[in-house]
Amino acid sequence: MPKYFSFKVCGYFLYFTSHCVIEAMHVHASDTKLTESSSAKFFVKSNGDTIVENRGVLSDKEISKIREFIKENYREMYIKWSSFSDQGFFGE
Repeated sequence: MPKYFSFKVCGYFLYFTSHCVIEAMHVHASDTKLTESSSAKFFVKSNGDTIVENRGVLSDKEISKIREFIKENYREMYIKWSSFSDQGFFGE
């Protein structure tokens, strides 16, 4: 599962799975298990805003901080995403 970064944000890795690249760009946030079942899922728009599809086990505070991190880093994250998928940002 490709990680966007090697470090954790709010205690969670930000990643996507090779089988989910058929959807628009999104970010899973999960602990070291990197399982979709308990992960949060954020769809990313072309301006860096996010839509939370699944909150997983994250608190409101953690979701807010991760959304802010994605907004600040989505361009760099998109480069990694686009090397695996031809699907663009959410809503395009």
